[in-house]
Amino acid sequence: MNPTEWFTEQAPGAGSAFSLKIKRKLHEEQSDFQFLEIYETEDFGNLMVIDGCTMVSTRDNFFYHEMMSHPVLFTHPNPKRVWIIGGGDCGTLKEVLKHPGVEQVVQIDIDERVTRLAEIYFPELCESNGDPRAELKFIDGIKWVKDAAPGSVDIIIVDSTDPVGPAEGLFGEAFYRDCLNCLSENGMVIQQSESALYHLNLMQAMRGAMSAAGFEHLQTLFFPQCIYPSGWWSATIAGKKTLDGFRQEDSANKPFATEYYNVDIHRAALAQPEFVKRAFGG
Repeated sequence: MNPTEWFTEQAPGAGSAFSLKIKRKLHEEQSDFQFLEIYETEDFGNLMVIDGCTMVSTRDNFFYHEMMSHPVLFTHPNPKRVWIIGGGDCGTLKEVLKHPGVEQVVQIDIDERVTRLAEIYFPELCESNGDPRAELKFIDGIKWVKDAAPGSVDIIIVDSTDPVGPAEGLFGEAFYRDCLNCLSENGMVIQQSESALYHLNLMQAMRGAMSAAGFEHLQTLFFPQCIYPSGWWSATIAGKKTLDGFRQEDSANKPFATEYYNVDIHRAALAQPEFVKRAFGG
């Protein structure tokens, strides 16, 4: 097989790689912040790659976008104001806006080119961008949170790339302290937290930084994500108050369709393997 027919992402230090068979490259450009590529694949639809790392595909993006949004929204007692830091492909925005009780969603991504390319190559993810409750800002999300007024948001979703380059500062204690300050009384932040199989040390450090910043309540949830290293991903919720208020009845009777998320998936995603429990001190 001709290797040029495949896009391959190697996992540094893990001795593994993931490949997708491609039909053609649709686009590439160097933005002010990162190198962006779009491929048409044989079986996964379109694929966005940022700085050599797979970000989103047509076929399997719903795992990530649904699990980054619905678990935390159904854990908060009454979420009305939501910020998405990153999330330039707009898939998470689309899922958040499915919740009729949400009154305002501000998406803050530093790189406008990600969104403009998503509008062209992933239009199904951007179909809610015109919702009157949505506002898209192309500025520094770290500064946005730092400058925000206390108690000004209910949920912060950190839908970021890996902790390198523009996203590095999103994984530190200082950022989590700023999140804590601008969250409302029952406020929560959720952040993608990489793979427990490949990045357990990062997950431990991230949870430690959240705790050091003042978040006393943490939950890490797990879900499949085929195109990401190891195929097994996670997100971590940090709450100002208890995270035990999962609104199971509301989740079971959600007034919108999903591909992966449901009340049973929500409960199951919180189960931790033994090696993770040991790593987290459980």
